[in-house]
Order: sequence, then C-alpha cells, then structure tokens
Amino acid sequence: MPHNKTDTVKEFDFTGKDFERVRAMIYKRAGIALADSKQEMVYSRLARRLRATGIHSFVKYLDDLDAGRLGDEWEAFTNALTTNLTSFFRESHHFPLLADHLKKIGGPATIWCSAASTGEEPYSIAMTACEAFNTLTPPVTIVATDIDTNVLAAGASGVYTLDRLDKMAPERAKRFFQRGKGEREGMVRVRPELRQLITFKQLNLLADGWPLSGQFDVIFCRNVMIYFDKATQRKILARFVPLMKPDALLFAGHSENFLYVSESLKLRGKTVYELDERGAGHKTSPHRT
Repeated sequence: MPHNKTDTVKEFDFTGKDFERVRAMIYKRAGIALADSKQEMVYSRLARRLRATGIHSFVKYLDDLDAGRLGDEWEAFTNALTTNLTSFFRESHHFPLLADHLKKIGGPATIWCSAASTGEEPYSIAMTACEAFNTLTPPVTIVATDIDTNVLAAGASGVYTLDRLDKMAPERAKRFFQRGKGEREGMVRVRPELRQLITFKQLNLLADGWPLSGQFDVIFCRNVMIYFDKATQRKILARFVPLMKPDALLFAGHSENFLYVSESLKLRGKTVYELDERGAGHKTSPHRT
C-alpha cells in the first residue's frame, strides 16, 4: 500500500528552533520546563492559536507575541501549554489528614489551593471541611488560584458532567451536588454553600507579587512542581514558608519531594510537609495573622 504523504505533512512549519523558543518563553513566563519529548504536544496546542489569530507561521506568531502585538495572546499561549489533569478527591489519602487538621484547629481556618485547575481540588477541600465540621457552612476560607484563566472560570461556575462523580460515594454526591434537569440533564452543579467558601483568582507562581494576604493553615501545591526545575521549585517553596502559620501543613503531589529543595520543611506524612523550625526561622514572622 503506498504511503500517503499527507499523513505526515504539518499545516505549519515547526522547527527545532521554534520549539526551543517556545520552551524559553513559557519557562520565563510561567516557570514550566518543557521536556524534549513535548515537541509534538506543543505543535498541536499552539497550532490552534495560529489558526485563531490568523497567523500562518510559528516564526511570525512568536515574534508578534514577544513584541506585544497580539493583545491578550500571552494568556492564551500560557493556557494552551498548561496541563490540567485533575479529579475530585485525587490522591484521596490526603483528605482524612486535612479533616483531622481542621478539627484540631477547631476555629476559623484559611486554605490556599495553589493549582486549582477546573475546581475539583478546591471543591474536594470544601467538602472535606463540611464533613469535618458536619455543616455546609464550616469555619473555613479557601483561596483557589491557577495561572490558567479558562480553567478558573470553569471552576468558579461549579458545573461538571455527571460522569465526573463516578468514583464518588453516592451519599457524598447527593449531599454536595445538584443534578441538572431538562437542558441540563447529565450535568451537576456544586451546591452554592460550597461555592461561597471559595474565592477563585488568577495567580502566576512566578510573578513578583502574589495577590494574597496573611498566613494559611493549609497550602495545597500538588502536581504542579513537577513542571518546574529545581531552582524554580526552591524559589517558590521559599515564598511559601512565610505564608504558613507555625503549625500549617503543605500538601504535595505523589511524585514530588520537597525535602531536597527546601531546608525549611520536614515530612509529616506521605507527601505532607510542615515547617521545620531549624530551617524556617519562623517564630518572629511579621506576617502572622
């Protein structure tokens, strides 16, 4: 059977030089270190941006982006290259630990979910808080941030397809979600009480300033550090430390190890960290709330 050339012909030229340029730009913008193996993924995702902007070459697209001639395209560029793999109660072993910690605090608690994606993680945190205090209005405030504005909008809406709840206990799904009817058949929405516990806002972990105030009892930073190199990880963790109350917990992803990049943290449990007083120098922190 003859080989069909059109199977391998790309719509746009995308050279190794173009790929290296994209890697440098997204690293500078968002701290994401793209592996050599991601060239096809980058082409696929950015080709959509070329079509959307009506630009017919990667060289011109990247030139215009660099020169600031494409308006808000930096946001779209970053969104396109951000991976948002998430689910409700992902890495489920963390949530009983969170519940115990919240009950130990007893009173008002502040939580930062620093890679909120489409909202499943902060809503899982909110559900855990409701269950810990046995009320839909627990004394908990959750800040949910992400660099990707598209996923933040999806998270703030709290609307999901019913199949996203397949692995959730039926009683939990019934308590915390409202089923759609009519045109909304097959969809669910998080109860308004949970949505009121969460503030969604855009935040780039590499930005000079973070739109946050005070300190947190809990920080979730799961499955995002794997996209950063060690130097960037070290920089971000150093900025977490003054935002953590003395007994705060930091939750990491299953494949992340912060011990080798921060002397201020010690392992509390499986991928759960707390401040190490020997390295944190935290007792006189001016940020304490």
